Amino acid sequence: MSSRGRKKATLYDKLMQLRDVTNSTALKKTSIVVDATKYIEELKQKVESLNQEIGTSEISTVQNSLPVQVTVEALEKGFLINVYSEKNCPGLLVSILEAFEKLGLEVLDARVSCTDSFQLEAVGGDSSEGQAEGMDAQVVKQAVLQAISNVRE
Repeated sequence: MSSRGRKKATLYDKLMQLRDVTNSTALKKTSIVVDATKYIEELKQKVESLNQEIGTSEISTVQNSLPVQVTVEALEKGFLINVYSEKNCPGLLVSILEAFEKLGLEVLDARVSCTDSFQLEAVGGDSSEGQAEGMDAQVVKQAVLQAISNVRE
């Protein structure tokens, strides 16, 4: 068989493989290619639809099934803040510290672990501006929870 004959046979084999893969019943080359194009478009739509479903489920998973425990205990001057999340998110610590800053709380002491899970134990007290005076533990807890939800959105 000549080189040209082998190429033609190989092309025909590839065309028949394409026909089989795309479930085409066409016999002409052009029709097989058209069926393959339609098949590829259907696959693209399926992939897009699945990606949207995955994106939606990831968002709901992040918002609903990642339990976050936040406890805030009032101290004589300041608060003891404990945060625990089963998963760590990039920027979580920074967001919580920014919330402290907005409240006028200065971090006096802290222990943080953010390998797989996220754990923070911090003592926050009045900064020099004195904004935190008269603030209760519930206000601090809500600010921390809001900072966490901002990161996860």
